[in-house]
Amino acid sequence: MGGWRFGDPNGRRKWFSHTAPFGGLPGFQLAYETWGTLNAEASNAVLVLHALTGDSHVAGGVEPGHPTPGWWDALVGRGRPLDGFFVVAPNVLGGCQGSTGPWQFPDFPVLTIRDQVRAEVHLADFLGVQQWAAVLGGSMGGMRAVEWAVGEPDRVQSLLLLATTAAASAEQIGLASAQLHAIRANSVEGLGVARRIAHISYRSEQELQARFGREERDGRFEVESYLDHHAAKLTRRFDAASYVTLTEAMNSHDVGRGRGGIKQALHRVKARTLVAGVDSDRLYPLAQQEELAEGIPGADDVRVIESPYGHDAFLIESEQVGALVRELVPVRSGTR
Repeated sequence: MGGWRFGDPNGRRKWFSHTAPFGGLPGFQLAYETWGTLNAEASNAVLVLHALTGDSHVAGGVEPGHPTPGWWDALVGRGRPLDGFFVVAPNVLGGCQGSTGPWQFPDFPVLTIRDQVRAEVHLADFLGVQQWAAVLGGSMGGMRAVEWAVGEPDRVQSLLLLATTAAASAEQIGLASAQLHAIRANSVEGLGVARRIAHISYRSEQELQARFGREERDGRFEVESYLDHHAAKLTRRFDAASYVTLTEAMNSHDVGRGRGGIKQALHRVKARTLVAGVDSDRLYPLAQQEELAEGIPGADDVRVIESPYGHDAFLIESEQVGALVRELVPVRSGTR
């Protein structure tokens, strides 16, 4: 199966190792990448959190160790929205791009989003970051971002939540359950099936219809070939067991669990917060972002990213996302 393995090129990865027992593990390591330089006051650090099949490679091209280009490349680098910041992007605990995951331990424990953030807290301590200038995330990354702001309110100065939710909905859990059943029935073929199911929900009905309609080629509908292509791409670069681990973590996501409910939990957030959703997102609809914005003290109204691309717009519409980042964290200079 796909995913990074020991012996593969490291690429830009660095590693943090936690040697004490943690959540059923004897210890763990997180792969992460950084851009820029931490200033003397450690006040310019930004945490960027990836989605389900993302990784630490936020910026940069395809190179040994990184089979895909940076997924938010337009945000990081000279003249870009995060210029002047020390940008940190970890591969989530349970992932398959260098961090400890089920690809190493067959009896890997069940993880929650909260567990994954606890691991990232240890990384922040290691890096000497007591407070993030900003925490940014979309989809699963947004789940971790809101968990950071609720669980560690004094350590998050500003917060950008994109196309995400305070708690996984019944529909989201149901769609994920179908994907998990496919993988458990056949890990290799099942991962491809899971990707097909997921990718339909990542795009909008309008886009798929406009792009493919009922067009056929070589006796197959073109939309089928499109889904086959994305399934094959994922199986080459991702591990099926990690997909299960991370999907189960997303299903468990409820920022209000053990905190008196969602409203009470969100009221703990101290960060200056922007919440944004996508007008065509059918997987994480705008009502979920409205719940976040209404519950977080001082948050502005939900910003709407206008796009035909559905949920994937938070990765595609870099100009609109970049404008939100610039608003949240004005450009700094002299700290590259």
